[in-house]
Amino acid sequence: MPSASVIRHRSGGTTGPPSPQAGGAAAPAGTPPVQDSAAPARRVPASLWALPPVVALVLAFVYPLALVVRQSFTPDEGGTSFAPYSEVFASESFRSALTTTVWLAAGSTAGCLVLGFTLALVIAFVPFPGARAVARFIDVFLSFPSFLITLALLFVYGTAGMANGIWTGVTGGPDGPFHFLTTPWGVLLAEITYFTPFVMRPLLAAFSQLDTAQMEVASSLGARPARIVRRVILPEALPALAAGGSLVLVMCLNEFGIVLFTGAKDVTTLPMLVYSMAILESDYPAACVVAVVNIVISVGLYGLYRVVSRRAGA
Repeated sequence: MPSASVIRHRSGGTTGPPSPQAGGAAAPAGTPPVQDSAAPARRVPASLWALPPVVALVLAFVYPLALVVRQSFTPDEGGTSFAPYSEVFASESFRSALTTTVWLAAGSTAGCLVLGFTLALVIAFVPFPGARAVARFIDVFLSFPSFLITLALLFVYGTAGMANGIWTGVTGGPDGPFHFLTTPWGVLLAEITYFTPFVMRPLLAAFSQLDTAQMEVASSLGARPARIVRRVILPEALPALAAGGSLVLVMCLNEFGIVLFTGAKDVTTLPMLVYSMAILESDYPAACVVAVVNIVISVGLYGLYRVVSRRAGA
């Protein structure tokens, strides 16, 4: 006859050690526990995930840039020398192109900041029908290529454009008075027209987060709109102005399509000089020197912007 302990064990009582396996016999004493046969999955190191984008960046950007830098130190007769740099820096065409590039970029940036800030104020704080549609159109405008805006200005103010056509139709003269698009002022107008939305976009985002209670308090205390803009709105908009202005400045320094499509033959910027030396003159070392100078200026301005924005808390 089985003992009471065995009966309790078979009937599901708590007496006696539990079975290690369901429906199986009790394991003998001293037997190690059974391990799960499924091995844990191996995790891919984080460095391997970063490898594909790094390789793509090196092949698409770093390697071509290294070739440009190396070619800038390689004269046509071979070897490695600083002669291409000394020749380019001594040329009048390079100094003229550098001066033109700097003042066009600075003038376009200043014009975009003033015009963009004014238009953003009107859209954000002056109620009028279609304000939201205008704000959305600015987002679409950012996707337009620069030459498209230049062509639009040529259709309006070009030699055979609408403005000159209306003038000759009214006065009967042989030619119209609008010929400024082929001058530096025409390039300046085209760049301000195209790059102003790049300033307006961050400004509109900053204005949407502005606390209107401050403006209401200032207005209730008798502050005029100009004073509210100067004391309340402008300090809050400075980081957005710095971001948009720095972006426009760098883009204007590297702008090529606007200068080319305006047909301004007397306006030679650094990108135009690179094109002229490489394509028209086949002077690749000199073209690479100008390209390296343009890159250094752009990277330097971007680094300066990062320092200023960090100190300003942007």
